Amino acid sequence: MRHTISILVENEFGVLARVAGLFSGRGYNIESLSVAETMDPTVSRITLVTRGDDQALEQIEKQLNKLIAVIKVIDFTETAHVERELVLIKVAADARTRGEIVNIVDIFRGKIIDVSPQSYVIEATGSEDKVAAMIELLKPIGILEIVRTGRVAMFRGSQLLTVDDTNGKEHAA
Repeated sequence: MRHTISILVENEFGVLARVAGLFSGRGYNIESLSVAETMDPTVSRITLVTRGDDQALEQIEKQLNKLIAVIKVIDFTETAHVERELVLIKVAADARTRGEIVNIVDIFRGKIIDVSPQSYVIEATGSEDKVAAMIELLKPIGILEIVRTGRVAMFRGSQLLTVDDTNGKEHAA
């Protein structure tokens, strides 16, 4: 089963390596990884996607919670949430294909953010399925390069993932 996990951590060096090490040490691949500061510059959010059975991921979650720098761990798999991914795609563009590229970008509500005589750079956001569908339509035209952020996720509605709700863990603010 696929799991999207969000981890609030102290913003200090080595934390990401320790988190990734927990997964690799147990033989789990991280399919997608995104890390950035939160509104509090002393706290970062790691969002990662991995595959595994519920029992194994529960053990990893317990191990993550034991790390000193980890503030909170949430598995979004069973919760109401939204997920998005950002992709930049460089596509070969010539007089014959420019119109087709513009039409595909419009259909997927993307943007052409750079134009050169031989290529376009396209920006798009959306679900993993939307990004994959856009890539499939652009492949025959000639994709030169792709950069993807990996998934980010957030609770729907008024539920928040914040430092204030740390289940008793201390946080030096």
